[in-house]
Amino acid sequence: MLFGLHARGQAVAENDQEGSAAVRGRILLVLPFDNRTGQPSLEWIREAAPSLLSSRFASAGFSPMSRADRLYALDHLGLPEGFQPSRASSLKLAQTLDADSIIVGSYQTDGTGIVAEARVVDVPHLRMSEPVTAHGAMKDLIAVFDSLAWKLTRQLDPSFSGSEETFVAAGKGLRLDAFEQYIRGISQPDQAERLRHLKQAVQLSPDFGQAWMALGREDYSGQQYEQAAAAFGKVGRNSPDVLEAGFYRGLSLLFSGNYPKAEEAFAEVARVLPLAEVLNNLGVAMSRQGHDGSALFRQAVAADPNAADYHFNLAVSLKRKGATSDALAELGQCLKLRPNDSEAQGLIAAWKAPAAGGAEAQADPLERIVRTFDAVAFRQAALMMDQMEALRLAALSPHERALKLASQAKEYLDRGLLLEAERLYQSAVAADGTVAGAHAGLAEVRERTGDAAGARKEAQATLLLEPSAEAHLVLGRLDLGANQLDEAGREAGEALKLDPRSRAAQDLKQQIDLKSVKTQ
Repeated sequence: MLFGLHARGQAVAENDQEGSAAVRGRILLVLPFDNRTGQPSLEWIREAAPSLLSSRFASAGFSPMSRADRLYALDHLGLPEGFQPSRASSLKLAQTLDADSIIVGSYQTDGTGIVAEARVVDVPHLRMSEPVTAHGAMKDLIAVFDSLAWKLTRQLDPSFSGSEETFVAAGKGLRLDAFEQYIRGISQPDQAERLRHLKQAVQLSPDFGQAWMALGREDYSGQQYEQAAAAFGKVGRNSPDVLEAGFYRGLSLLFSGNYPKAEEAFAEVARVLPLAEVLNNLGVAMSRQGHDGSALFRQAVAADPNAADYHFNLAVSLKRKGATSDALAELGQCLKLRPNDSEAQGLIAAWKAPAAGGAEAQADPLERIVRTFDAVAFRQAALMMDQMEALRLAALSPHERALKLASQAKEYLDRGLLLEAERLYQSAVAADGTVAGAHAGLAEVRERTGDAAGARKEAQATLLLEPSAEAHLVLGRLDLGANQLDEAGREAGEALKLDPRSRAAQDLKQQIDLKSVKTQ
């Protein structure tokens, strides 16, 4: 099995942390949908479907396989990228990836609208579910697939309590025309066409992290390192690709000679996941500026002692400091791991006999750069962090756990990640329903997704537990939207009593006053 171990571990950590769905069924493979429209111009939706569904599944706590995973498995099985699998080959593909479930589906047009249908294949039991469907106007294609994702999530996990409105709201910031260009960009076989579509995508939607990531990869593979660094730098912190983007931004800056910025890029990644390849490249960036990178190379060696290049780099760094015996020992370790390393062989001879023909003066090579991002290693490191957090949460009392989950949810909410915030707030309420902050957070999630009744219910539940400026603000905004100005004014006043310096409360009161003047 190629990818199941780390993904299943992530599902275990999630299950331990939140006590929600069973571990089984969390690892998903979403296949391209079958185009039944008869229109070649809509062929791009085949790849759009797994992209949208996988994004929502990940936010809902599942572990969907990436497109790169799927393409790797197809190549492993000797199948072409555009292969339309049968049920038997789909199962083989899922088993290769160690997926618990496969999502298969199709789409067709209905006048000016689109109808999407999907089924869940239970891989271990070889069972296929009843179909679920979603339909809407073609201009609302993203919302159609978001709705389909919610229905599939409820089928995969009947205990899932997230709302359909939150799923649909998660995709509202994504422009359909930009998304189409992105999908066409990652699907085209010709690089010039890929670049053309991806550039259009980011022009239409300058905050589209996935498109910037794909554009950065294209520029990087084309050795356009300055452009690649700029593109990777546009990948926002809410993107699941942000660490990989930071790593490749660092590489692009190294190769374009901007060593101080490269050091900053690798340092940002290292603060989150200090993996060996990141520490090594951070050390390289420092050494290219004439600074000592020995400590970082030591950390890289400790993290991965079987990587010959890390021993080589430490040896070079130590030799520059005059620690020749230690440098020779590290070079010896390099040659044990890679006996045919001609550069290391030459160095060890030169360092052992420095007086021979001035060899020592020429025996100062550059440290080696790790040029590839090991996505599996990054996932495994992230999994370990998740598991450690799960253990910490499990050791807390229900009330403390609820407070911690509500705090984590607030961080997601502040970043606009509504699905993730909703899931953690609900877990907090499940742990201890008396934590007012969890209800207040859910009220704001419901408000942002357009569920006024749900938002009002959660805000009122908050106020039954304790005074809350946030809950009063939700109620005030809802009353203002319903043109109930007196009620809105009272809520704004209560929020200001609790938090006189609240900018949100001041803004709400100003809006109410302006609207009151206009209605007089």
